[in-house]
Amino acid sequence: MRCPFCRSPETRVVDSRDIGSGESIRRRRECSTCGRRFTTYERVESGSLVVVKRDGRRQEFDPRKLRGKLRIALTKRAVSESEVDRILANVEAELLSLGSVEVPSTAIGEIVLRELKELDEVAYIRFASVYRHFADVDDLRRELDTLSESITRAPAGDPKPES
Repeated sequence: MRCPFCRSPETRVVDSRDIGSGESIRRRRECSTCGRRFTTYERVESGSLVVVKRDGRRQEFDPRKLRGKLRIALTKRAVSESEVDRILANVEAELLSLGSVEVPSTAIGEIVLRELKELDEVAYIRFASVYRHFADVDDLRRELDTLSESITRAPAGDPKPES
């Protein structure tokens, strides 16, 4: 593995961790030349998924793109990178379980919203505002009301996760 900073091929693995029930491995590496550390991910390459966009365009599913969108929604929220990894693994596993090579972008958005609703309500609203194309404050208010209703309907034994 080449160092992304100095391009040296001399790197070593410092730490490895399973992600998503062993579906992939996160590795921390250190460059022997420049001493900088970086992260790589290793996973079994399954059949590629093609995302069908709302306008009909098709593009290959890119977990890095989804990771970037999640990071935006989770800006300044107390959510670890391992939680982001878990969400990505869950989304990809659920998409693969659909049994189709092509998946609508709406399916991805709904899975992410479900995951974020359980994890962080602020991130959920941030992601929903872009995904659901909120046009005004009334759209935001309706989504907040829906979120509040689902929280009050949650079973008493299910404590709300702390943010």
